[in-house]
Amino acid sequence: MAELTDQQLLRYSRQIMLGEVDIAGQESLLDANVLIVGAGGLGAPVALYLAAAGVGELIIADDDHVEVSNLQRQIIHTQSRIGQTKVASAKAQLAEINPDVQVQTLCERLSPARLDELLPQVQAVVDCSDNFSTRFAINNACVRHKVPLVSGAAIRLEGQLAVFDSRRADSPCYRCLYEEQADENLSCAASGVLAPLVGIIGSAQALETLKLLAGFGDTLSGRIQFYDGKTGQWREMRLPRDPHCPVCG
Repeated sequence: MAELTDQQLLRYSRQIMLGEVDIAGQESLLDANVLIVGAGGLGAPVALYLAAAGVGELIIADDDHVEVSNLQRQIIHTQSRIGQTKVASAKAQLAEINPDVQVQTLCERLSPARLDELLPQVQAVVDCSDNFSTRFAINNACVRHKVPLVSGAAIRLEGQLAVFDSRRADSPCYRCLYEEQADENLSCAASGVLAPLVGIIGSAQALETLKLLAGFGDTLSGRIQFYDGKTGQWREMRLPRDPHCPVCG
């Protein structure tokens, strides 16, 4: 683990001041590699905050292109980059935030085989996708490779946040929460979403990821949180591991 340079000590000084992070935690962030699946509403704040916080390498996967309707909530993209791939647009913006962060872009929908190739390289996966088939595939791979999964979802005025840490014997997985199902009426295009909602959930995903990487605090493993944008209320429930789960049971 390389020592922080003077420039890095200055850049990350406000985090290093925190006893929970300190220099050792910042060095862990700089050495980390994180896979972000999705460069849309959730992936935008996740990528921006992880890059700003000094996560050393980000792998961003998304097979879509920037459209004008994305700009209402996908704050990593700009008017001038309409038509570009979302991963290229995201990489350009992250370079402006923190040029020291290495960004690998994958303009593709990740297959199970591709996930198996990528996961041994990373310390965490942040699921910012918008469909159940991708979420189940990511969960299966994270359980196989024992990589922590930070899961988020946001639609209409409601958000959901959870951490599934298969390194822990008592941790549930995403399949413990949901039965496999078809991707019906899940997209923002079909159901709508208020712009700041994805910022709230995405920022919370970034925080949970930093906690995992730097090793401080209590993550949401074994818990799931729900946010109601209409009332501004969070509620939480315990999520036990399902001993009969076909993925982690």
